Amino acid sequence: DIIPQPLLDQYLSMTDPARAQTVDTEIAKHCAYSLPGVALTLGRQNWHCLKDTYETLASDVQWKVRRTLAFSIHELAVILGDQLTAADLVPIFNGFLKDLDEVRIGVLKHLYDFLKLLHADKRREYLYQLQEFVVTDNSRNWRFRYELAEQLILILELYNPNDVYDYLRHIALTLCSDKVSEVRWISFKLVVAILQKFYANSANALGLNFINELVVRFRHCSKWVGRQAFAFICQVGMFSPC
Repeated sequence: DIIPQPLLDQYLSMTDPARAQTVDTEIAKHCAYSLPGVALTLGRQNWHCLKDTYETLASDVQWKVRRTLAFSIHELAVILGDQLTAADLVPIFNGFLKDLDEVRIGVLKHLYDFLKLLHADKRREYLYQLQEFVVTDNSRNWRFRYELAEQLILILELYNPNDVYDYLRHIALTLCSDKVSEVRWISFKLVVAILQKFYANSANALGLNFINELVVRFRHCSKWVGRQAFAFICQVGMFSPC
């Protein structure tokens, strides 16, 4: 009753490999690009009409198709709601996390937007996987690590101080020692944001432990770049809102 059935059938047939040979070699990519709009039009009550098509696209051999879905999975999660997201999108999301960097960057750029839609217990499961973003197929892909630091600044609000200390703190320290200055600089902002998180939640002991760790690791570093990092962290902290 929402759109003509023949029109929907035509859309669903875009995943047919035969159409890629006769109509357009990138027809599956176009299908993936339009899927959130089609899902919004049909409504979450009709998601069953698109579920198989979505899963087919998510396993397409062309990484450009999977990349397109990865960049929009957070939008689809808003359309479907938490229950359908947990049941049907989380498995796809987990697959994208282990995909090529060209696909992983799609979920990374909107990692906060997706995680905030999950229930707290499901969201906590990803604490163990966030450190995997530090490793990339190409170590020269520094923008990937830069994006990770930016997302972690946002993600801090989704976890309690103890989880931040146990998991995200290690990632921040690793990024602060990155070979690329742009990555180090955004990571200094992440470190300050973590400290603000601790003290805003009265986790003073965690904050003090982290400061002591920063002093040992950077202030007393034998290399000048480490001592410079400590100075920059202090500089960022001075000009950050409390």
